[in-house]
Amino acid sequence: MQEDYISIALADDDEDDRMFFTDAFEDLKIKSKVSTFNDGVYLMDYLNSEGATLPNVLFLDLNMPRKSGLECLKEIKKNTKFKDIAIAIYSTSASEEDIENTFIQGANIYIKKPSDFKTLKKVLSDVVTINWQYHTNSMNKDNFLLRF
Repeated sequence: MQEDYISIALADDDEDDRMFFTDAFEDLKIKSKVSTFNDGVYLMDYLNSEGATLPNVLFLDLNMPRKSGLECLKEIKKNTKFKDIAIAIYSTSASEEDIENTFIQGANIYIKKPSDFKTLKKVLSDVVTINWQYHTNSMNKDNFLLRF
């Protein structure tokens, strides 16, 4: 059965960033259901649980305690159960090494966290309305980093 909303998940250890993120989706005119997780362990426990609703788009912060976003990305990419999840790296880091590592590991897009609410809403709207099948098929490093 096709749902009438897009399922979004965010794993981020920063409570303010999680609130900023959910507030932005509440302001957007996109039917969405947003789930948040405060670290990678909670995220992976949920994704691996029986009957979990898998997100259409997963936003992963890189720098989290217990299990980093990169560790989650590697784990997700190893499991065919998660093959249809689009993964957006969502980090304060803009280091070439982080961008390169997450690209190689199979993330779909890399977003440096915006510092203002208006830009955040625009970025999130752009990401959830991407045709991921087309975007992923034409993936290259130039369109991997979302610039705003």
